[in-house]
Amino acid sequence: MDSSALAVRVLSSLPRGLNSEGETVMALPEYERIAQSVRKPAPITSANIETTEESAATGEVAALYEYFRTHFGRPDVPGILKCFATHPPLLRHMMELSEGLIFADGYLSRKHKEMIATLVSSENQCPYCTDSHGYFLRVHGGCADALDAIVAENLDSSSLTAGEQALLSFARKVNLDSHNINRKDVDLLMQREWSEPQVAEAVHVAALFSTFNRVANAFGLASQGLLSVCGAHTGEEQGVDLNLERTPQ
Repeated sequence: MDSSALAVRVLSSLPRGLNSEGETVMALPEYERIAQSVRKPAPITSANIETTEESAATGEVAALYEYFRTHFGRPDVPGILKCFATHPPLLRHMMELSEGLIFADGYLSRKHKEMIATLVSSENQCPYCTDSHGYFLRVHGGCADALDAIVAENLDSSSLTAGEQALLSFARKVNLDSHNINRKDVDLLMQREWSEPQVAEAVHVAALFSTFNRVANAFGLASQGLLSVCGAHTGEEQGVDLNLERTPQ
């Protein structure tokens, strides 16, 4: 099968949303703001293990990279996907999993998923994921004070609601102490008005990011600097309205 036929087969098998011109799109505000940013993230290379760069991608990997660029609207492929591309079937499955679980509202909102992702990544000392998902958290409604508290692992911060404090404490336990989780932990969350499906989804998100963090760290991915490049820590950047508000003092 030639490369063009393979690309058609790969792309036709993936879930897709279409705009009025029939183009594949999944409008993500975080990627739109990267595209609009005056400054751009520096190219990320892995320090420890070679990844599959866009210029070297062929066959299924090239088709999946093209799907990512056209579907999500980001002109470059993130470093974590380049790590997964060393095993093409894993890249495909991770893209599908991320689209359905991470980059969409589910039982949990994007904001709360990004809170979990940022906390777990910070706990696992993953600069790549902490920066990326800290930026996503800001875009999806998390205030700067909440981001600072989560990165500092200060879950008692007044910038977090009581329910968020409980949810993040549970996510921390999933990440660091999962063998000691019991039904009382679940009941405590439900007393804070989280449903059992939301608790289950929190487990999935926390566990998935434990994997992402280990892959990024082992391959040697540095931070993309998205928080500083896109002004998402303070919401200030010339030429871009990020609409990211800090909690009133």
